[in-house]
Amino acid sequence: MDFQQQLEEARELVEARLRTFFSGGGLEEAMRYSLLAGGKRIRPILTMKFCEAAGGTLEEALDFACGVEMLHTYSLIHDDLPCMDNDDLRRGMLTSHKKFGESVAILAGDALQAAAFQTVLSAKGKWRHGGQTAVALAAKILAEAAGETGMCGGQYWDTDGNGQPRTAEDLMDINDKKTGALLRAACMMGVCASMGRREVSESCMDAAWHYATNLGLAFQIRDDILDAVSTAEELGKPAGSDAANQKATYVNLMGVEACEVQVLNYTTQAKEALDSGRWLGDTAFLMELADSLAVRRN
Repeated sequence: MDFQQQLEEARELVEARLRTFFSGGGLEEAMRYSLLAGGKRIRPILTMKFCEAAGGTLEEALDFACGVEMLHTYSLIHDDLPCMDNDDLRRGMLTSHKKFGESVAILAGDALQAAAFQTVLSAKGKWRHGGQTAVALAAKILAEAAGETGMCGGQYWDTDGNGQPRTAEDLMDINDKKTGALLRAACMMGVCASMGRREVSESCMDAAWHYATNLGLAFQIRDDILDAVSTAEELGKPAGSDAANQKATYVNLMGVEACEVQVLNYTTQAKEALDSGRWLGDTAFLMELADSLAVRRN
C-alpha cells in the first residue's frame, strides 16, 4: 500500500474501535460527541505505526492508541473552555461547552481522561512473559505526558502571563510540554505495545522519543502559521485566536517565512532520529507522515 492507503487503513481502524466506547446517554453522550468529532487521528496512528515499525501489528497497539486519543480529546475539551481559549468551534462543530454547557464539558473531559488510562491498562492481547510490564510502562508514559511535566504544565505556562514577551526558548519549552509530550507518549507507547510481545531494541524507544520531540516542535510551529494565515473554514475552528488572546507565538516572534524554515528543519531532524533505532519493521511511513504534517493546511 502507498502512504495514503496506509494512513486511511490506520485511521479507519481507530475510528471503528472508538465507536465501541460510550454508547449511553447523559455524560457518555457528551464524551462520545467530542471523541467522534473527527480529526486527523495523528496520535493514535503514530502509536500503531510505531508498534508496526518495532515488529508488531496495528491491532496490537489499538487500545493503547485509543487511550491516547481519549486523552487528547479531553485536553481539547478543556482547552476550548471560556477560562482557557474560549473557542466556539472545534473540527467544524460546536465545542463541547457550547453544545452541552460548561459543567458537562468539564465532566466529559475528566471522564475521558480516566477512560484513557482504563483503556490502556485493560488492553488485551497475547502478551509474552512479563508483557504486563509493558502495559504498566505505557500507562506511566501516558500519565507523565498528561501531568504537570507534560500537557498540563505546558498549558499552564501558555495561559500564564498572556500578552507578555516570550523568547524562542520560552516557546520551545512551553510547546514541548503542551504539544510534544503527548506525541512522545503516542510514539513510545507504540514501541511498548510491540515490546510486550517480542524482543525489541531499547534503541527504538530512544528513536521514538527524539522523532516525536522534533515532530512536536514542527507541528506547533505549523499550527502557529496556520492560525495566522488560514481561514476558519480551512481550520474547522476560529482562525486568529492566538492574536485575539494576545498569545506569544513563533509567528509574531520570527515571522511566517522563518517559521516555515524551522518547520522543515525540525521535520528533517525527526526523520533522522528514526535512523538511530534498530527496527524490526519499516519506518518509511513515519518518514512520509512527518513530511505530510510539515505542509498540512489544517
